[in-house]
Amino acid sequence: MTQRISEVERNTLETQIKITINLDGTGNASFLTGVPFLDHMLDQIARHGLIDMAIEAHGDLHIDAHHTVEDIGITLGQAFAKAIGDKKGIQRYGHAYVPLDEALSRVVIDCSGRPGLFYEVKFPKAMIGSFDVDLFREFFQGFVNHANVTLHIDNLKGANSHHIAETIFKALGRAMRMAITADERMAGIMPSTKGSL
Repeated sequence: MTQRISEVERNTLETQIKITINLDGTGNASFLTGVPFLDHMLDQIARHGLIDMAIEAHGDLHIDAHHTVEDIGITLGQAFAKAIGDKKGIQRYGHAYVPLDEALSRVVIDCSGRPGLFYEVKFPKAMIGSFDVDLFREFFQGFVNHANVTLHIDNLKGANSHHIAETIFKALGRAMRMAITADERMAGIMPSTKGSL
């Protein structure tokens, strides 16, 4: 399998974002987004997905974090789609259940070529510190639209919003890791009866 590395820059009037990822990394990560809690969550994807990731973002945070969070999701999706290539030989599907104390979440991903977000998460509080939890959906929607993946996110239990968020992002990293892993029995084969994804 060739190296699965990509770099994407996205510049708008609202945000300027640069992302580099290596899908076959070791979880090394660096973040400079101006949104500390998002940095903490992105680190969960990197560490648990064993994806090297560097993200630098400058956005209109003087307004709020909405554009920055959404556009990071979009750009990460673009970088993921570029890095994964033609998808031949990958497992395609991935899933993970992750607990953190009282919280438990399940994430299932299909590198299907069809963007779809199915998000069932209710946070006990609207804010985690200064972070608006509504922005998680915006992040995931931006990601799936541009990564061309189907993503099911379900929080099954939880009383602490921080714990819930962390289980979701850890589970996403682990599900992604499973889905993008090479399947020796599928070497060079497209994991679809359609012949393309």
